[in-house]
Amino acid sequence: MSDTFPASIIGIDGHAHVFSRELDLTSARRYSPDYDATLAMYRHNLQVHGLSHGVLVQPSFLGTDNSYLLDALKQAPTQLRGVVVVERDISRAELEAMDRLGVVGVRLNLMGKALPDFSEPAWKVLFGHIAELDWHVELHRHVADIPTLVRGLMPFGIKVVIDHFGRPDARLGLDQSGFQKMLELGLSGRLWMKVSGIYRLDGNEQENLEFAQAALPLLEQSFGAQRMVWGSDWPHTQHEGRVCYASVVEQLRALGCSAQAMRSLLIEAPQVLFDFAPVEA
Repeated sequence: MSDTFPASIIGIDGHAHVFSRELDLTSARRYSPDYDATLAMYRHNLQVHGLSHGVLVQPSFLGTDNSYLLDALKQAPTQLRGVVVVERDISRAELEAMDRLGVVGVRLNLMGKALPDFSEPAWKVLFGHIAELDWHVELHRHVADIPTLVRGLMPFGIKVVIDHFGRPDARLGLDQSGFQKMLELGLSGRLWMKVSGIYRLDGNEQENLEFAQAALPLLEQSFGAQRMVWGSDWPHTQHEGRVCYASVVEQLRALGCSAQAMRSLLIEAPQVLFDFAPVEA
């Protein structure tokens, strides 16, 4: 498929993955896909659901080999942006090469891992590069640890993006400590939230949706609508048997956003965060 799509931005999917089952998987993986999630399949989903642009995030099971993601960016450079996973000692030259291809951030998927010490010299060097490139750091971790991680990143002056509502446990409600502390930190004006992965909130389908519906206005009050973006999380790894692109679009509608809030989630906020060209007049 060539790099053709609507000239103006009509909707940005801020979080998706592409991969092939034939790729070499990292030995440290928690999950192994038995199917393909190709760029062509992803772009078809965008088209079917009235979206024009997307952000590809490196899946954890591919480790730091971002070659498949980078190849996708080369095929659709105007339509796509990328978020990579890298070694701490990656060179500035390698990061700059990724920047030229449309990479805008680095993901720290810390699910099931020991919490890092961001005061270590290697982290300081990496975050210095990220700040100078004007990239963001994306955090994926359960909400109890999000405040500690955010506080560790704040001294570096970089944009911090939190995955999937911060991964709270919907069964514990809005008063759970980590979620409340995250809301307090959101008032700093330096954090972004991905409104995505509702099905990853640890409750049943109804509990997860009700939590997301109740959490959204609190997040908007704390983070600001201009720092909240939506993502499909396609192809919904580990949940692909019961979740599809159409169902996450339906969940988005079920959040009950106003027309302006929806425009902010799908166009205005992600356009800024992911450095997409302005909408044509």
